[in-house]
Amino acid sequence: MPQITPASESAPPPGTDWRAQELLLMREVMKLVGRSLAPGLVFREMLHLMSELLGLNRGRMVLADEAGAGGGARTASVRHAYGLNPDEVARGVFAWGEGITGRVLASGLPAIVQDVDAEPLFLFRSVRRVQLPPETVAFIALPIAVNGATVGVLGCHRIRSRQRHLNDDLALLRILATLAGQLLQLEQLVAEQTRQLEARNEALSRALDTRTARYGLIGSSPALLQALGELERVSQSQATVLLLGESGTGKELFARAVHLASGRRDRPFIKVNCSAIPETLFESELFGHERGAFTGAATARTGWFEQAEGGTLFLDEIGELPLALQAKLLRTLQEGTLVRLGGTREIRADVRLVAATNRELSHEVQVGRFRQDLYYRLNVIPIRLPSLRERREDVRALALHFVSRANQAHQRNVYLAPDALARLEAHAWPGNIRELGNLIERLVLLADHAMVSAVALERFMPVDESPTLSGPMDPDLSSAPSNVRDYQSANSHSAQVLKDTLQRHQGNQTRAAQSLGLTLRQFSYRLRKAGLR
Repeated sequence: MPQITPASESAPPPGTDWRAQELLLMREVMKLVGRSLAPGLVFREMLHLMSELLGLNRGRMVLADEAGAGGGARTASVRHAYGLNPDEVARGVFAWGEGITGRVLASGLPAIVQDVDAEPLFLFRSVRRVQLPPETVAFIALPIAVNGATVGVLGCHRIRSRQRHLNDDLALLRILATLAGQLLQLEQLVAEQTRQLEARNEALSRALDTRTARYGLIGSSPALLQALGELERVSQSQATVLLLGESGTGKELFARAVHLASGRRDRPFIKVNCSAIPETLFESELFGHERGAFTGAATARTGWFEQAEGGTLFLDEIGELPLALQAKLLRTLQEGTLVRLGGTREIRADVRLVAATNRELSHEVQVGRFRQDLYYRLNVIPIRLPSLRERREDVRALALHFVSRANQAHQRNVYLAPDALARLEAHAWPGNIRELGNLIERLVLLADHAMVSAVALERFMPVDESPTLSGPMDPDLSSAPSNVRDYQSANSHSAQVLKDTLQRHQGNQTRAAQSLGLTLRQFSYRLRKAGLR
């Protein structure tokens, strides 16, 4: 508390308009209440005006201390004062029932000491007698109550011989003590509501974390929670779910979430990547085959549908499903039965289907690459998964999760500085969560120091987020080392470029794709789209 020059103990000059002084005091105090509900500011100004306008000097507000851990005697201390120096404030500690102030605390009744020198209970604890004027000094102490319980004392010194009635001072002090109690009660209400809101927010945050963590999802952004809410609302039905969204948005995790939120959670969850299965093997893998169905089929084999019996079958990249198999899949979905390759017997298939694609299936239907009837059968409950740029508030949590996982996997101790996390949040992430996870793993393995700053992070960030190439890559550039593969649009290469590149590599699609900075699947898709396959 700053040093305060003690106020004069002399009374205001004769002829003072006391009513005007009282109105001025109340107007200034209430004006401060209107500007700020912080009790401390109001109390200090109140004590100041009591001294300057009415001659009620050395005012102090004694408030109850929190109960000690040892269960000792209850005490109260001077919290606000005018005309007391820091040492005097520090000495102002009273036990319940101790001295005049302690008796007011214990009884809840006001106390008026006409002459402090003649009152043996007056302790002179805060202000020594030598600091007071040599004339007769009175002391007034009024209780401050909150919800009917005394929580403090409003006290002040008063020169006994003055041109103002004691009852007038008492009446005003009662008003101020009541106002102090109301402000303290309001402070308690606000504090309690704040604690409740904080507890509610904390509980909600834990609930959101638990809700997403239940499915292995990281984050609590509105976009993520909306998609999760839609998923949970349909999870108990048997309807087919179609997950839509960009590549790398976590479709497999959402498919598992559909399974875990359903009544099939204790049954198998079978994941199938349609883009990774050769077309000649697709029917056998999906529906199974009988012995002798084709050369090499020495035994019968159950397909994915049968393996997922009673559970969930997740067909990722369903847009890659061959047209010939789309009709058979449609029949299985509609009738709930299947026939193995080379077989004639219908087998019941109790399977919940979840499909996913990053393609625009309606466009694929228009160009004849996807059956319209199957599209409508799959599109019963479409759920769009948000891209990472739509849930930037989750980037930090995801990055920290990937750092922790990579540190454990590679026995490293890398961590991200705050500016590095901010840099990650600012990035567009065209490759979504997959791109972020790959970058973090690369960073953990190649970082020069344990702490990675934004400057150190830059060499791992993609240089160009959406490059467009119109011709073959320069051999010198294609051989240059790169920390990250650029993400390229589906129209990044013309049909002529694809054809020339394939011819240059004698029809080897893997090498042709690598020379253009594409994956084999991306290269194959562009070939089909250009009509070259």
